[in-house]
Amino acid sequence: MTQNILTSSGIVAIPLIAFSLISFTLIIERCYYWSQIWRRETKVINRVFSLLESDRDQAIVVLQKNTDLPIPRIFLAALQLKRCDLETVQVALETAAREELPNLRRFNTVLDTVIAIAPLLGLLGTVLGLMTSFASLSLGDVSQSDTIGVTGGISEALSSTVLGLVVAIVTLLFANMFRSFYRRQISAINSANGRLELFLRELSHVES
Repeated sequence: MTQNILTSSGIVAIPLIAFSLISFTLIIERCYYWSQIWRRETKVINRVFSLLESDRDQAIVVLQKNTDLPIPRIFLAALQLKRCDLETVQVALETAAREELPNLRRFNTVLDTVIAIAPLLGLLGTVLGLMTSFASLSLGDVSQSDTIGVTGGISEALSSTVLGLVVAIVTLLFANMFRSFYRRQISAINSANGRLELFLRELSHVES
């Protein structure tokens, strides 16, 4: 059935297939990206906090080994400062957190573009298919009409609509899931940054 839809969708099947491949590739990349964050980040951060109490240098080493994760990169920006006063650390954390936002939202614009354009291409295929059907009709003499052309045009109209909607719906589902992950990660970053600030504040009181 899928093959019939692809072959019957006409010329709009080409850009729709291209968009589906782009969407599929980006979805796989984002799924891997987020899976790495949810699988490793919490463990790394908990280990860092336990090391900070006794060995700050070793904690930094752990962070450096996990710079593919957002929060370790943010922590490094603060813990590697020459000045370690709380105000400077806070500014460093906020700046590093803002720098992470483009990475967390990566490819969102592309996915949104696919979601918007795929149904329009499906609609374009519908119009082209109907034009083919009407062009195959002989007004006033239905018996002389090109039956194959009429049915082929209708098939193209329906198939292109289905293909466009499928590409848009699947992409929309994953795009919304990634937005949910983004909001969760922002909350995790804020929580981790606050936890680090509190830890350093308590540490400074102990040392003083």
